[in-house]
Amino acid sequence: MSKIQVAIIDDSALVRQVISQIIQADPQMNVLFTAPDPIFALEKIKKGSWPDVIVLDIEMPRMDGLSFLKKIMEERPTPVVICSTLTPKDSETYLQALSLGASEIIAKPQIGIKDFLNESAMEFQKIIREVSKVNLKTYSKFSSLQAEHSKPTISKSIQNFATTDKIVAIGTSTGGTIALEYILERLDVNCPGILIVQHMPEKFTKAFAERLNKVCKIEVKEAENMDRVTKGRALIAPGNFHLTLKKSGAQYYAEVIDGPLVNRHKPSVNVLFRSVAKNAGKNAIGIIMTGMGDDGADGMREMHDAGIYTYAQNEESCVVFGMPKEAIKRNAVDQVVHLEEIPKIISQFGG
Repeated sequence: MSKIQVAIIDDSALVRQVISQIIQADPQMNVLFTAPDPIFALEKIKKGSWPDVIVLDIEMPRMDGLSFLKKIMEERPTPVVICSTLTPKDSETYLQALSLGASEIIAKPQIGIKDFLNESAMEFQKIIREVSKVNLKTYSKFSSLQAEHSKPTISKSIQNFATTDKIVAIGTSTGGTIALEYILERLDVNCPGILIVQHMPEKFTKAFAERLNKVCKIEVKEAENMDRVTKGRALIAPGNFHLTLKKSGAQYYAEVIDGPLVNRHKPSVNVLFRSVAKNAGKNAIGIIMTGMGDDGADGMREMHDAGIYTYAQNEESCVVFGMPKEAIKRNAVDQVVHLEEIPKIISQFGG
């Protein structure tokens, strides 16, 4: 099997050296080239050195990482891992990177970068291996469809939404930001209440929800404890907190809780799915979408066993067919569907 060819683009010589050592230590990988900025990288690429994976900084001289990312995704989509000193004030930059097609984002600290990278070596290698398998065709396809889709603006006051006894639970990870935007933009205010776990760091989920809220007919917000789950409303689990479904009388509520990592994640799709299996039963449907790993597979099996109809996004439309594949292997999925079918499924479930 040929080695994964990796390009490292970072203006820090130290970062380039440490990441190179991490990659070369893995027998499945090879450093194709390093470059201090995207202009140097483009010169190497023009000579025929096209990598399988690009590790990319954002703040660099001559051309910033986002401009380079956009150029690469337009010309020849390639898996890109952003490795940058992202801070809370840069949350929009983080979201821009995801929407432009970054496969994964690693936030490196302002100080102690060498120690951080060395301590994260095995995780870094794992990320490189996994993103080398992503299906980048879906990024360009669904990004263009989103651009063509109208961006309506309507009043979204929660008082206008009636209580619903139907719930949609969605779990996703890598590639999920684009997939979620594709789905939510196509729903109207009569759709069922939706609870979403998207693997994303703390503080970025709020900015992500606010951006979606601006372009969707439905209300989209970062979940807060005791938020009502109602028609025309999608609640996204906040980063570093689990999201669960609770029921009080005839009404459903979101519960935001702290706790340990589950399946190496917080929020965890398994935690959400298990709470839906317990508290909603056949009044819910579950959807597991693009993402690395197996988070959500066991929880979906519990939903399936509770009589909940379950869906998995198909391999063709996934960026990473990891989480859906694991749920299918556990016999937890009733139907495998293309991403394009999911908005209609949700709307029809809502009646």
